[in-house]
Amino acid sequence: MSDPAHPPKESPIHQYAVYSNLAFEMGAVIALGVFGGIKLDNLLNISPLFTILCSLASIAVSMYLIIRSLTKPQNRAKNESKDTH
Repeated sequence: MSDPAHPPKESPIHQYAVYSNLAFEMGAVIALGVFGGIKLDNLLNISPLFTILCSLASIAVSMYLIIRSLTKPQNRAKNESKDTH
């Protein structure tokens, strides 16, 4: 029987899947930003402006998403420890 107060530890395979998913998510966000910047540059006939701006913006967005995803379990663990005390 598993104790609901103490959830089982995650397996290394599960942790690997979570972190590799974060890497793919980060790559997809950056790729979409670069692709969108290239399309805007071609549409507006401005050479590298939107490619650079969208690339930088997509890097910032992907870093925000990664940090939010990584801190979410820590916040959940802190809230659970407050509930048990």
